[in-house]
Amino acid sequence: MFKILVSDPIAKEGVDLLSQQAKVDLRPGLSKDDLKRLLPDYDALIVRSETKVTADVVEAGSKLKVIARAGVGVDNIDVAAATKRKIPVVNAPAASTISVAELALAHMLALARHVPQADRSVKEGKWEKKKFEGVELYGKTLGLVGSGRIGAEVAKRAKSFGMRVIAYDPYLPPKAAEERGIELTNLEALLLESDFISIHAALTDETRHMIGAKQLALMKKSAHIVNCARGEIVDEVALAAALRAGEIAGAGLDVFEREPPAGSPVLAVESVSLTPHLGAS
Repeated sequence: MFKILVSDPIAKEGVDLLSQQAKVDLRPGLSKDDLKRLLPDYDALIVRSETKVTADVVEAGSKLKVIARAGVGVDNIDVAAATKRKIPVVNAPAASTISVAELALAHMLALARHVPQADRSVKEGKWEKKKFEGVELYGKTLGLVGSGRIGAEVAKRAKSFGMRVIAYDPYLPPKAAEERGIELTNLEALLLESDFISIHAALTDETRHMIGAKQLALMKKSAHIVNCARGEIVDEVALAAALRAGEIAGAGLDVFEREPPAGSPVLAVESVSLTPHLGAS
């Protein structure tokens, strides 16, 4: 019987569906050594973001016929190593579209109204209304770095708030942008014009640290940046420095360069809204 190893948590409904056709073993939290030891017995491997399917893991899966990512992107899978062994790598690009889009908006609202900081203040017995004076999303410019499925849903919701939406996306045809009510622009213009920036790009060699000190310096001092895509797209050291220096007003992060982000400089900055990679949760 076809055997599937699921090494990260997925919904029970998914396991039940798979179990109708195959033998499924749900084993989240495996060490890399344990994963490599178990993998030779399985025909398929399903992961989310926690399991890193490196070249040596791929090599250990001597019977593997497919590797699947139950989520968006495949940056935690060595696709080249899998391709070399003729193992297809698949993902579910639309699975978390709405949930990630809504979380991006949640971070924007939290930043606009200082929700995390105000929450802590009230719980400490304070009443600091003037300190937490915020801004409206209405009338502001939202810049999308990447406007695929998730970016398009963020744009739709942002427009309902009365925001102007611009985007940097070299892969989005102008006609598609026009249909979505999005103005295409280059990255520099987007950084200069936007009041809020939301990142929805895939992690590639080109996008790694796409937002660094040089890019942050172009942003308005009143601007906020949100990243619910991949942590490595933003240079966290540069971001923390820009926030501490008042070069930008705030940041909302659901993803980090290293997860969990122990020791990240952004943890010590007050003007941030942070969540533990909840986009698809």
